[in-house]
Amino acid sequence: MTLPLEILYIRLRNELEACRQHLPPEFDMSEANLTAFPLKVDVTLGHTPGPVMENGKLTYRYNHRMRLIIGREYPFEKPLVVWMTPIFHPNIMLPEDGGHVCIKLLSEWSFNSTLSTFIKGLESMLLSPNGGSPFGTDSCTAAAQYFNSSPRRAPPMVVAPAPKVVHR
Repeated sequence: MTLPLEILYIRLRNELEACRQHLPPEFDMSEANLTAFPLKVDVTLGHTPGPVMENGKLTYRYNHRMRLIIGREYPFEKPLVVWMTPIFHPNIMLPEDGGHVCIKLLSEWSFNSTLSTFIKGLESMLLSPNGGSPFGTDSCTAAAQYFNSSPRRAPPMVVAPAPKVVHR
């Protein structure tokens, strides 16, 4: 099932604009013209800790790039995601292994879902690796073993959120 092309373009323009307005400024999105499918939208997550294995030690990277590939069947089918930066995660392949992201973990997809909520779901998955559902690559399996055997620790945050003060 597909939407009429004109309606799909309008919906995508509106959703991309909503992402720019409602996601934190640490999110950077660039997209090609809405002229051909599959549409490729590059997304940068900034100030979001994601695990990386460097020299046998787990560290955190705070800037991540991914590409959303939106098919003609959108919004009936969720976008595919290809990870483009180093990562040590059971649900995200290394870029050299294909960079595929296990979007089945983001199972709450429906016609009413949006790119904004989808990206927030990806951010949540990045912060909370699911060692019980790894991809079959060596790096994803190693990450699953690491996260399943290590005590859960919150990743270090760059900046603590400032409380909002309301003046009356």
